[in-house]
Amino acid sequence: MKQFYETYQDKPKLAPLVREITWINNLLIMVGTKTDEAREFYIKLCIKNMHSKQELERQIDTILFERTMLSGKRNKDLIAKNENLRVLRDNYTLEFLDLPDGHRKRDLRRSILINLKKFILEFGKDFSLIGEEYRVQVGNQDFYIDLLFYNRELTCLVAVELKVEKFSPAHLGQLNFYLEALDRDLKKPNENPSVGLILCTSKDNNVVEYALSRSLNPALISEYTLKLPDKKLLQQKLAEITEFSGLT
Repeated sequence: MKQFYETYQDKPKLAPLVREITWINNLLIMVGTKTDEAREFYIKLCIKNMHSKQELERQIDTILFERTMLSGKRNKDLIAKNENLRVLRDNYTLEFLDLPDGHRKRDLRRSILINLKKFILEFGKDFSLIGEEYRVQVGNQDFYIDLLFYNRELTCLVAVELKVEKFSPAHLGQLNFYLEALDRDLKKPNENPSVGLILCTSKDNNVVEYALSRSLNPALISEYTLKLPDKKLLQQKLAEITEFSGLT
């Protein structure tokens, strides 16, 4: 461990952190990352979530740092309006589900439940599953939320709607209805307003922007992929967005 501390002696942000995680996780981070920002991200992630070697390997292999940074830059206006959206990303990698193209919604939901531990690792360890096809009653009718989670960090319910298709504005209307029902009938007085996420196969960013512009509920539209992301492509996109932001 001494060698890691000496390596980071001239990096005041990192030097105190390397002592808080295991030697093997330090080694994985040093080998798997190229920037101090990425190293700090993964070290803090390990400290917060107490990641094992296998868990950290997956986070690095799926380029979590680049995906998180890209998502934050893309959704900075939404996050500025509602800080609770900071724990959600606009893309998720679900390669562990091992689903074929053209899968059905029930197959997606079933596979998520079978691989719930890995799904929680991708979403964040502060998420806890409350139920699948969670029933909410409004009037004399029953409605069912695909997946209902609770987030310990946000102290709120998180409704996840699964769509094995491209995002449509009608999907957001459905989600807003569920969030209203949760806040009126299920949310406890000490909890924050419920947050919603639509997980779909693809989206048109212009359509998403229009759909969310007048939405009063904290919600995010995210894509999921069943394949590992292209690291070089994501790094290039992150560099382009960062450069553009610096010029504006």
